[in-house]
Amino acid sequence: MKPRTSLWLLSLIYTLSFVASDTVPSNEVWALRSFKEAVYEDLYQVLSDWDTVEADPCNWFGVTCTMVRDHVIKLNISGSSLKGFLAPELGQLTYLQELILHGNNLIGTIPRELGELKYLRVFDLGMNQLTGPIPPEFGNLTQVVKINLQSNGLTGRLPPELGNLRFLQELRLDRNRLQGPIPAGGSSNFASYMHGMYVSKENVTGFCRSSQLKVADFSYNFLVGSIPKCLEYLPRLSFQGNCIQSQDIKQRPRIQCAGASPASAKSQPVVNPSHQPTEYVSKHHGASKPVWLLALEIVTGTMVGSLFLVAVLAAFQRCNKKSSIIIPWKKSGSQKDHTAVYIDPEMLKDVRRYSRQELEVACEDFSNIIGSSPDSVVYKGTMKGGPEIAVISLCIREEHWTGYLELYFQREVADLARLNHENIGKLLGYCREDAPFIRMLVFDYASNGTLHDHLHCYEEGCQFSWTRRMKIAIGIARGLKYLHTEVEPPFTISELNSSAVYLTEEFSPKLVDFESWKTILERSEKNSGSIGSQGAICVLPNSLEARHLDTKGNIFAFGVLLLELISGRPPYCKDKGYLVDWAKDYLERPDEMSNVVDPELKHFRHEDLKVICEVITLCINPDKTRQPSMRELCSMLENRIDTSVSVELKSSSLAWAELALLS
Repeated sequence: MKPRTSLWLLSLIYTLSFVASDTVPSNEVWALRSFKEAVYEDLYQVLSDWDTVEADPCNWFGVTCTMVRDHVIKLNISGSSLKGFLAPELGQLTYLQELILHGNNLIGTIPRELGELKYLRVFDLGMNQLTGPIPPEFGNLTQVVKINLQSNGLTGRLPPELGNLRFLQELRLDRNRLQGPIPAGGSSNFASYMHGMYVSKENVTGFCRSSQLKVADFSYNFLVGSIPKCLEYLPRLSFQGNCIQSQDIKQRPRIQCAGASPASAKSQPVVNPSHQPTEYVSKHHGASKPVWLLALEIVTGTMVGSLFLVAVLAAFQRCNKKSSIIIPWKKSGSQKDHTAVYIDPEMLKDVRRYSRQELEVACEDFSNIIGSSPDSVVYKGTMKGGPEIAVISLCIREEHWTGYLELYFQREVADLARLNHENIGKLLGYCREDAPFIRMLVFDYASNGTLHDHLHCYEEGCQFSWTRRMKIAIGIARGLKYLHTEVEPPFTISELNSSAVYLTEEFSPKLVDFESWKTILERSEKNSGSIGSQGAICVLPNSLEARHLDTKGNIFAFGVLLLELISGRPPYCKDKGYLVDWAKDYLERPDEMSNVVDPELKHFRHEDLKVICEVITLCINPDKTRQPSMRELCSMLENRIDTSVSVELKSSSLAWAELALLS
């Protein structure tokens, strides 16, 4: 009986411990919800079980709680392709021990509030797209053992406060854009100064204080100076690819290091008045001053102090007006909840900013609408003495515009501005005004409309010859090859379809991503299949909600686009279903391939058709591992398709007509 009684008592105590334990505090639940709110794209739906209001967060994906389920101690969501920002509210997870968000697509800066996680032991944000500096508040993570920030776009200097981390064993900062020297040493009074939550200037220290550091990687940044002697035990590869003065370690070319040289003026030591020599003190205290000189000093000091105070107040008011630097985000649920999102004012310094008045004049009072969707309106305009332009205006109310959306907008503008290829729509600039609230993008206009307009035009004289269709196919392939393989990081078109292909006066294709705002503006997976423009959406055949925004998804969409180009049929119709499903019966049968060709085309080259059908089959292969790259697909089209006009002029009257129009 005794063993049975003991077992019963143990089970009773265990049960009562769960009943008596508190639920997860509301501020921790709020922190997790804020994290999800800052994620604008969840490709694999890993946060789908975070929606239920009454649900226990300890059951959410990636969340681990204590045994009594009263605090969150781990947040591990790695390799999930999450796109979004790091919510500063994560700093409210007071008892968090592990924060692992490795291998996602997080952008923006690292919030300094994460320095409040005093129990954190593992901190891994590696392989994201984070920018900005490493917050010096990380010096407060006194229990941390591992920090991984590798493969991001972090800038600024290494904070010496990282030397405060006495238990740090692994530090990975490689493949960023960090500058300045590697901080070696500083104040030795570390223990006496670690009282407050935030690191003060008095306890600044360097890596020579990190006695437990076993693994550290500083490679492929823009660090300067020399390797601290206390870190010479590390492998030499840990410092390669920088601008460090070293003969035996491979560093960056001198031209890349031109802007990374340390400031010529070194910081001067601060003199403590209490440590001044006795002779100095006695000399100055012993000397008496004339009354007139003393009065003059008082008046001068008062004037200087007044001017200084006015300057400080003016600077403070000016900073408050600069919404481009700190943008408050007020949550709709509570007026007192707000978060500041830091936006780098240098992000768009090289991109032209248009005024609303300029664009209003160019677009005839915004009356010339050439396209629209629930998320945006596209206007055509002509700049005074300049080119024709296409202006996309985002459809969103000011009260719904958050700091995260502003950061995303500016990141998207900066991302589009770096693209430069003859088959990619050129971003000319942007418009950002708050009174009235406006967010616009300005592109170079392609005068012949979209490919969708021409393929699905049933009027006489708007059909394309086979050769022109082949030229358009190769142009699209070249544009995608540039985006996928020649841009770092790779760029993808969010909705690659015939409505995203604009045609110039010479019918050269230009890819324009007008629908990249859909995922962030809708913020709802259920609405991700809405029509983005006048053309049908190019989607995966099994679900309207399963459109991938990665390179593999673009390759699939390219296959569907090629099929639309040669068949003249839309990707999806209610009465006929999916174009891919219809075409599969013909693509791999040489004797029936001609059935996929637009019946309006009387002349086409069978050799070209075989190549096109082969490329389409490779693109729409459900096994993504067997999909070739755009470089390979582009090479197939360029090398095996003859686009010389002479080939078709022999048999096609339509080609003769096109040639006459161009000339």
